[in-house]
Parts: sequence; C-alpha cells; structure tokens
Amino acid sequence: MATTRKIAKKVGKKAPAKASKKSTAAKKGAPAPSASRALEGKKAPAFQLADADGKTVALKDLVGKRNLVLYFYPKDMTPGCTIEACSFRDNDAAIRAMGAQIVGISADSSASHVKFRDKHSLNFPLLSDPDNKVTRAYGVYKMKSLYGREFMGIERTTVVIDKSGVVRKVFAKVKVNGHTEEVIDALKALG
Repeated sequence: MATTRKIAKKVGKKAPAKASKKSTAAKKGAPAPSASRALEGKKAPAFQLADADGKTVALKDLVGKRNLVLYFYPKDMTPGCTIEACSFRDNDAAIRAMGAQIVGISADSSASHVKFRDKHSLNFPLLSDPDNKVTRAYGVYKMKSLYGREFMGIERTTVVIDKSGVVRKVFAKVKVNGHTEEVIDALKALG
C-alpha cells in the first residue's frame, strides 16, 4: 500500500484509502451491536451443531419439554469461560428443577469441548460452531477489542428460550460473577 501511495503522490492523485478492519468485518456479515437483544420475543434461530462427542444436536430437540439456557462463550479453558461453565455446572440441579436445561456454544472443536468438559466435570452439552454460523444468527459474533487490537469473536451472551422456542431474555456482555443467579431469576419469571 505504501508503494501505491508513493506512485499516486508522484502522479498527483490521491491513493485509495486503506480498508479498516471494521469495514472488512461488516462486509463479512457481522451483525449490528444490538442484534442479540433484538431476538427477545421472537422465535429462536434454528440450528444443528455437533456436541463434544460428535453427535448432532438441534434446537428443536432441546425445546418443547423444557426451557433452554443457551450460553455463548469465547473459548474453552480460558479463565472467564471456566468460571462461567463451573457456575452453571454447580447450579445445574437448581436450573433443572425449574424445568430448564443448560447448553453452551463456542467456536471450539468437539475435541476441545471433550477436554474442557472432562477437566471440569461439566454436566451439560457443549456444542461446536467452528464456522460461527449460529453465533452470527444469534448476533453474538462481534467486533471485539483487546489491547488496541480489533478482531471478530464471540461476545459472552446467554439466551433464555422458552418451551415454545421463543427467546424470552438475552443477557449480553455477560460478567461471569453473579451471572448464574441472574439466569435463575429470569427462569423464575418464566414460571
């Protein structure tokens, strides 16, 4: 690009502007920042993904008899994701008693999910979305920034879906401490 600018300067023309990472991400179909909250009150986007054991799991198989706590997280084995997963694990019995089940989704492979599940004795399914098709459909695959570097990634988000498949509550930009209690309160509100 520097060579193009030098040549353009000599010719007296303005060099083409360098494409920003944000505009490149937008071209790739990145959702608007508030896309996940826009799902509240609407049918949850359908999906089929592989679980840690490679078995295909579909949304239609998860709702119908139970409410669903669908949580999206950035990466297996990272501190925040581990705290969140272990909190859901520790409260799984209470959540099941309220007629709901927990399912986690990240872009990690099924093999990574097996290691994560086994290391932390997780008692709920982890689904693999390596192409981020489902995370995009739910509006949680977003532009993120860390130490001044921008990149696309999964924003920690929890979606509460009722038995009929309607999104009842979206928790965006989740802070892991105290989050499970927020989810339990949302499930209580469903009745």
